[in-house]
Amino acid sequence: MIDLFKDVSEFCNFEIAEAHKVPIAIIGAGGIVDGAHLPAYKIAGVEVVGIFDVDQAKAKDVAGRHRIPKVYSSLEELLADPRSIIVDIAVPASLQPAIFYQVAAAKKHILAQKPMATTVADGVKMAQAVADNGIIAAVNHQLRFEEGMAAAYRMVELGWVGKVTNVTIEVNLVTPWEMWPWAKDLERLEIMLHSIHYHDVIRWFLGEPNTVFCVAGRTHGQYPVGETRTISTYAYDEGVTALVHANHINRGGDNRAEFRIDGDLGSIRGTLGLLYDYPVGRVDTVEVNSQVVPTDGWTPYPVTTRWFPDAFRGTIGSVMRAIAIGTPLRSSVAETVGTLRLVEALYQSMDSGLSVKLGNQ
Repeated sequence: MIDLFKDVSEFCNFEIAEAHKVPIAIIGAGGIVDGAHLPAYKIAGVEVVGIFDVDQAKAKDVAGRHRIPKVYSSLEELLADPRSIIVDIAVPASLQPAIFYQVAAAKKHILAQKPMATTVADGVKMAQAVADNGIIAAVNHQLRFEEGMAAAYRMVELGWVGKVTNVTIEVNLVTPWEMWPWAKDLERLEIMLHSIHYHDVIRWFLGEPNTVFCVAGRTHGQYPVGETRTISTYAYDEGVTALVHANHINRGGDNRAEFRIDGDLGSIRGTLGLLYDYPVGRVDTVEVNSQVVPTDGWTPYPVTTRWFPDAFRGTIGSVMRAIAIGTPLRSSVAETVGTLRLVEALYQSMDSGLSVKLGNQ
């Protein structure tokens, strides 16, 4: 099995070569930076030269606990710092475009927290700003780098399950929405802030669907205004399908987060350990049952890392490798405009009660 999984393991190795490492600065000092970005950067040995947040007290608190040497007093001060080679923009999506344009104009490379914007139009403009300024810019779609999901992707790429016929992601959770008070009044919630991860990786696996359909629900007494339960379906050519079912008000307490990839020559199944007791989490799992390679039934791949914080090493590392040696980004701003387009179609379906065609838009 060690030899069988060697290629998969190499694909999932997100160590950053010392020669590729460059200093970064961070915009935003919220929970995701505190609990995932900065721990990942510490593990990776990445230098954080400074941080900025409009809430200076929060920025100073985070800087103090993570030993960040500089708290910038303004965005302009951060952009004027010659050591801020990459800027990690980690603020709510509605605020990102205006900041993104300033960072791009300053010729800084960018890692933008997902979602990078709330509209397709903004995403297109941001991709154009990247091209116009000749910078490297990726979106922090970390699920593409989560070890179990990345392993599954490589298994599919190697042909272990033949032609993929269906991808299913199902989560049934108790999600502590109170952790994000800024999201309480968002009318677009579950897909935009959570299931966008799943919709993004389905695009990664299968490409753009022909049509999508989505229904959503809310539960009496829930904390946020927006949808907290969604069921989304995709239709592709030749009968290929996909499904995302997400429920965040699980009063049974039996959290579950599973994915499955079926092909005509085998299947892959796994769990997203982070979601079983968020934000503590556990190691993910992934198993493969193949008619192409000798798996002898369901064979586990030995996942050793976690979505939070380890996958964040992958996203920042991809930017650094692209800068250093021109390696293609796994989640470039230009490519993930397609994820915004998909999310918009899902909301259109949700609002209209009709299927929405995407085709090759």
